[in-house]
Amino acid sequence: MSDSGHTRRRVLGAGGALAGLVTLSGCGLFDDDPEPPKGPDALQPVLTEALTLAAAYDRVILADQSLSARLTPLAQAHRAHAAELAKVIGTTLPSGAAAPSAAVGTTDTVAGLRAAELAAQKTAVAACKAAPAARAALVGSIAAARATFAEALR
Repeated sequence: MSDSGHTRRRVLGAGGALAGLVTLSGCGLFDDDPEPPKGPDALQPVLTEALTLAAAYDRVILADQSLSARLTPLAQAHRAHAAELAKVIGTTLPSGAAAPSAAVGTTDTVAGLRAAELAAQKTAVAACKAAPAARAALVGSIAAARATFAEALR
């Protein structure tokens, strides 16, 4: 023990704490600058299309109940895709996303659904090519499903 009452252990401990504080301040822990806002997620268009397609299927089913057995599984698959994409993106699905829209669009026929599936499949393929490996499998399976659905609508 020295004359000042400080032991070697106490001095070394204070020095270590000071070094740790300097290190933490260098990594931005104490920065007051806000992080720049993130841009929209690259998978957002794929999510939006999944919800749009599900609603389009619902409208066709409402217009012709005889198509329900054929189209309901496809609409449900799009909703499942949307749910998975929302998890990956870190967003919540809009409320009422499962409800059919009363608006009539160009997809309100089986032929229109097929055309929409083909267009959405191209979007998913492009997103898959640009996606990091952790997301590519999901987006690739969605692209494959959309191509399959288009063929099922022939």
